[in-house]
Amino acid sequence: MRRRHLVHSLLFAAAVLSNSLAFGQQDTAIYQLPPIVVFGPRMPEALARIPLAVGVVDSAALSRSKGYGIDEVLGAVPGVLAQSRYGNQDVRISIRGFGARGAGERSNAGTSRGIRILLDGFPLTEPDGRTSLDLVDFSSASEIDVIRSNASSLWGNAAGGVVNISSSPGFDTPALSAQTTFGSFGYRRDLLTLCSRFGPGRLTMSFSNTNCDGWRDHSRSTRGLFQASLKSAIGTQSALAVYLAATSNLFLIPGPLTAAQFDSNPRQAQDDTADYRPTYVQRDERRDNRLGRLGVRLDHVLDEHQKLYMTAFVIPKYLQRSERNTFRDFTRYHVGGSAIYQRVNAFSPRFGATTIVGGDAAYQDGAILFYNLKNGQRGETIRSDQREGARNLGVFVENQLTLDDRFLTTLGLRFDDITYFYEDHLDPVLNATRSFRHLTPRISFSYLLGCNHSVYASLGGGVEVPAGNETDPPSTAGLDTLTGLNPLLDPIRSVTFELGTKQVAELADGSLFTKLSYDAALYWIAVRDDIIPYGGGRFYFTAGRTRRIGLEASLAAEIKSDFKLQVAVTQSQNRYIEYVVDSAHYGRPGSVADYADNRVAGVPATFYRVGLIVSPKPIRPVFGECVIQGVSGYYADDANTVAVPQYSIVNLSAGLQRINIHSARITLSAFATLNNVFDRRYVASAFVNPDRGVLSKAPIYLEPGLPRNWTASLSLSVSL
Repeated sequence: MRRRHLVHSLLFAAAVLSNSLAFGQQDTAIYQLPPIVVFGPRMPEALARIPLAVGVVDSAALSRSKGYGIDEVLGAVPGVLAQSRYGNQDVRISIRGFGARGAGERSNAGTSRGIRILLDGFPLTEPDGRTSLDLVDFSSASEIDVIRSNASSLWGNAAGGVVNISSSPGFDTPALSAQTTFGSFGYRRDLLTLCSRFGPGRLTMSFSNTNCDGWRDHSRSTRGLFQASLKSAIGTQSALAVYLAATSNLFLIPGPLTAAQFDSNPRQAQDDTADYRPTYVQRDERRDNRLGRLGVRLDHVLDEHQKLYMTAFVIPKYLQRSERNTFRDFTRYHVGGSAIYQRVNAFSPRFGATTIVGGDAAYQDGAILFYNLKNGQRGETIRSDQREGARNLGVFVENQLTLDDRFLTTLGLRFDDITYFYEDHLDPVLNATRSFRHLTPRISFSYLLGCNHSVYASLGGGVEVPAGNETDPPSTAGLDTLTGLNPLLDPIRSVTFELGTKQVAELADGSLFTKLSYDAALYWIAVRDDIIPYGGGRFYFTAGRTRRIGLEASLAAEIKSDFKLQVAVTQSQNRYIEYVVDSAHYGRPGSVADYADNRVAGVPATFYRVGLIVSPKPIRPVFGECVIQGVSGYYADDANTVAVPQYSIVNLSAGLQRINIHSARITLSAFATLNNVFDRRYVASAFVNPDRGVLSKAPIYLEPGLPRNWTASLSLSVSL
């Protein structure tokens, strides 16, 4: 059955590609739109010229979201699985299997890994590959661009996919806007935004305050977020942009459940009293993150052939956690920057080349103090006094050759040096330094059938070093490990082959569709040393070889401007090829388990989203939307014995889009959404290779999805 699905996927990809080529010849039926520009590999680029799978979430879709979790807005992007863990901003993100291990107990709450996430082009991803989304308000963002293919040849470590979030909207008229959003389980979010001219520049400022009681016991959250940006031309050759953000973000963690607990009462927090362990409630398990960011970007035109792009940023952090019976204080700073030189050459009227050469530097360092936990608060006894640092240095070059402005050949190469520093001030014998170095190549070919239409093929490498907590030694430390860094983990190395096509077109009058866009990509990924969590992320092994084959397809069609159909489907096959586990960690010294040909844990074979927006002319600007989304069943463990059931849910929305009041100076928008209309009980996320109860022996791994819930929003904008 699985092979038949894969054959159907291959046939579908071939059909899409052939239709794409045929469609491209019918120029008389298509209006040529200006090239669609997105944040491509390292700089703005026309969508069709990027030889990688790229998805775009526009401001209209973002403005209709609840604004809290990235899972709300990435569902329409194929290949991207974003799962809310507790109904707030704590989301598990996986792109083509990269990042799938990022849901567990130890230092994983509130972070993703393996996916590079940027805010206005500045990395939120730390040098070790972990990312938190404390600084992002999604409903006020202007656009999200998603590179779904491994982009390590340009971005380096942990770039199994790249997500860039643009926080500051463009505007023609200065305005002041206010939005309030409220809904089930005590959800309330207030947003105030100012867009104004500031001399020759444009200033945007926003403040949002979000509170939610949470639908599960012990899942309350609250966040205040300030963002500002100032963009201005400097003379005729340069442009400067300054970004500032600060947040205070607190969320409580209810923890995963066993299957029996999920069936009896999914609203409960984890309760392990049957196994004589303290519960998440007793520990008051939580994250309290306070951090800021200052980023500066300078774009300078040297001459008609040469440009220079430079960035610098600093992110100070003060993080507190109640986790696994300890209270933890983190004081960190994350600094870095980049410089990119671009040269465009025209060797003849038919032949040209674009070359970019650049480098990145990022450094994070700071102190970590572990205290005993006393009634959920910090005790007086210091259990650990550590310093953890990470440095990431990378240089890259890419050359794109163009023939007749239609045939594009791209060659890229990057070298990365990632170094970890560990100092234990209580037990210096554990002090250690470890470096990972890797060279990542890429080659791709594209053929442009139009300014917004292309087919492409790409072959490239990928690298992802173990994240900070993954380098912790296993629980046998002191018996067979001499330092505080696990010497057994190597970087994840991968090779990705991708074949795809994409197009955005407006059709001539009289056509059924007034606008049509599609994107299809077939990929094959070979992975070595895939990092696998065990014991809920207590320690990590590596799988020798893993293979992922998949098809992603999306379609967006406007029918007479009255109906908009959006479809995103992902079908994949993910298997371990070589994977032998030493079972000494399970109290069976000398025994092994061979998981070759098992399905990869935590990665569903199928997930999809189908949405229909209805806004006929007689009732416009009123709109209605129906969304159906689902995920197939998958396994949560490498042995393929712990299953996560499939689910599908239905969401309904209705609203008003930009009603002009008082001579068009005042604009009103509103929407209301009913999620999980049929109140399905489902699993939103799951721990990979989870802990088991000491006495019950049942795996503790299920994170329930929200039951039926509603959201309503009202926004008002006044032109200044």
